[in-house]
Amino acid sequence: MADPLKLGLIFGGRSVEHEVSVASAIDVIASVDSDRFEVVPIGVTKTGVWLSHAETRRQLDRDDQLFHKTLENPAAASEAPLAGVSETLSQLEAVFPLIHGPQGEDGTLQGLLELAGLPYVGCGVAASSIGMDKGLMKAVFRDAGFAMAESTVVYPSDREAEALVQAREIETELGLPVFVKPANGGSSVGVHKVHGREQLATALLEARNIDRKLVVECEVEGREIECAVIGNQEAEASTVGEVRYAREFYDYEAKYLDPRSQVIAPADLPPETVGKVQELSLRAFHAIGGSGMSRVDFFLRPDGSLVLSEINTIPGFTPASMFPRLWQILGVSYTELITRLVELALARHQEKPIV
Repeated sequence: MADPLKLGLIFGGRSVEHEVSVASAIDVIASVDSDRFEVVPIGVTKTGVWLSHAETRRQLDRDDQLFHKTLENPAAASEAPLAGVSETLSQLEAVFPLIHGPQGEDGTLQGLLELAGLPYVGCGVAASSIGMDKGLMKAVFRDAGFAMAESTVVYPSDREAEALVQAREIETELGLPVFVKPANGGSSVGVHKVHGREQLATALLEARNIDRKLVVECEVEGREIECAVIGNQEAEASTVGEVRYAREFYDYEAKYLDPRSQVIAPADLPPETVGKVQELSLRAFHAIGGSGMSRVDFFLRPDGSLVLSEINTIPGFTPASMFPRLWQILGVSYTELITRLVELALARHQEKPIV
């Protein structure tokens, strides 16, 4: 039997989804096919320090509550972020990036892995960048003919008076209520639903602390539907799921901490609606040049029409997350899903032209 492939698992990171990434990594480590892969976990702290394999293992062994576990800088942390892992990276044969948000899901980590010549799971540099930046993503999807919520890109001021002026302009353009979202963020961290002009100005100021670029979009009334896509040029869509929640919108608390939230898979939908969601999910995946995996989110309006919400190129990856659950319904276990994604990464890497 061949030796297991050395699979780097990079997780944590600087983004607001740090704890979600750590939770996903713990499950991957526990579930990977150990006959096929030797997992080499590499944690990245919230300040951007890359931890050694041994230090990462030590911190994962801490008894912390799930979705509250963070990776911390060791006392002797080097000022050079990658100082402790350069040798480890050189020994890897493939990488599974699980850092959500900026500097993980936005093409920067993918670019590093491209330069290192390493196969990696998921979308490439350009697709990752487009999928992360909600402003760019919406522009690409509108150009591809998708129905989208009306929105505008805002670079908010850090002054209250100027934020009020911006809020008035947004109200005139889009009306109220609207959602204020960091352009480069996830898990609804920093997202505000606002109903009034002063509340909108406050939301602009607060969201600016997360991202200098914001997307403000109109509310779409409808059920929140999600579909998973896996593959490279020949991709396939999963069955369809639905999220339901008791809070005003599907924010971080609703996604991870509120027991009243429900992830329903498969969703109770007519076959023709499921088929349309799958068709649009594949179209969205290919519109950004996707590879490996993505989760595509929609609003299903009361009249049966579908509005594309967004694409997630590194979706939540705990066994309870929507992406793995949708494939489990189709008979693909969590362990098999990990294996398949790594195989897709290796296949995509082999297809690249030699320059």
